[in-house]
Amino acid sequence: METELTSSRATGTGTAAEVFGVFLKLGLTCFGGPIAHIGYFRREVVEQRRWLDEETYSDLVALCQFLPGPASSQVGFSLGLLRAGWLGGLAAWCGFTVPSVLLLLSFAAIAPDLHGAAGEGFIHGLKLVAVAVVAQAVFDMARRLCPDRRRTAIALAAVAILGILTAVYAQLVVICLGAVLGLALCRPAATLSASGQVQRHAGELRVSRLTGALALALFCALLFGIPVMERLFEAGNAIHAFEAFYRSGALVFGGGHVILPLLQQATVATGWVSPNAFLAGYGAAQAIPGPMSTFAAYLGWVMAPTPNHWAGAALATVGIFLPGLLLVVAALPYWHALRRHPSMGAVLSGVNAVVVGLLASALYSPVWTSAVMSRIDFAIAVIGFFMLTRWKMPPLAVVVFCALAGMLEAMSR
Repeated sequence: METELTSSRATGTGTAAEVFGVFLKLGLTCFGGPIAHIGYFRREVVEQRRWLDEETYSDLVALCQFLPGPASSQVGFSLGLLRAGWLGGLAAWCGFTVPSVLLLLSFAAIAPDLHGAAGEGFIHGLKLVAVAVVAQAVFDMARRLCPDRRRTAIALAAVAILGILTAVYAQLVVICLGAVLGLALCRPAATLSASGQVQRHAGELRVSRLTGALALALFCALLFGIPVMERLFEAGNAIHAFEAFYRSGALVFGGGHVILPLLQQATVATGWVSPNAFLAGYGAAQAIPGPMSTFAAYLGWVMAPTPNHWAGAALATVGIFLPGLLLVVAALPYWHALRRHPSMGAVLSGVNAVVVGLLASALYSPVWTSAVMSRIDFAIAVIGFFMLTRWKMPPLAVVVFCALAGMLEAMSR
């Protein structure tokens, strides 16, 4: 089946090898989260290589921010698809994702051997990194996504509900509630596109409707079909794990740190990963380039028994990224019509407010309760928070500070 994705002003086509080389470079050098990644992409493919024009790139970014899934990975996949077809999309995703996966798996392999005061302090320092980074994310996202009383109330309602419900599908409940409340309460605020810019005509982006429909059917079949099969048949641990990561990837809006509460519910709350291992890996993820969602690869490695670590990591990685990529393909044929509809903006406003509540809930548990054990821990986390928010220092600097402080604290006991 032939599927076409074209830009009306793109400067020709390329090869999958070319795309892989460009995105491998980006995967090794892109620090700073999804918004920073999108800036790196723009400089590389719009300004320097002129693969497409500014208008088409803006449309891609708006689409990927509107949909659930890791936004920077979705943009990268779409750029590769635009440049070199389906192989180009796969090459872009692999080039951008694989370096981060391998770095996190390297940490997962050596983490059990970090014994003694220095090693334990280093791991504890990484957990304090998570406190500072998640607190910054809540602070920044609350200002941006909850600018009025209505959306603030939606976020607080999400926090309250998550404080009461402990079921696996609690996040799904509050996300659906946010969509309903957004549709009812946020219509006046929904005058902008998902990217925050005034709606306008954008570059031509086409995927056949048949391909889009098939992608959406596969997305829904996996999201709703696997849980049904698990209840009807005897499902193995691999199926349970894939469903948990796929569900997390299908429900995350905005990518980046928003993935934390979903993965925590999927792995820590179910007993597959200990809170200490979870936060140590999350802290390590701040120190490496590439998409934050590769944190799932680390969790898959930790969850899987020896000698199945590589299989567990691969299963988790595919599970977390697949739903977002399917949704990009499914939405492209209908994107222009969807983003012009005011109801879509209202729904997104409500869901984004719920995302703030999800992340705030995760900041308390498991991040704060598992990391801050003393006044010194509190001081380290607060300093890290101000390094990020007031001094605008890169996350890598905060990782170094917290890791060293944690080591010094442990060795001084």
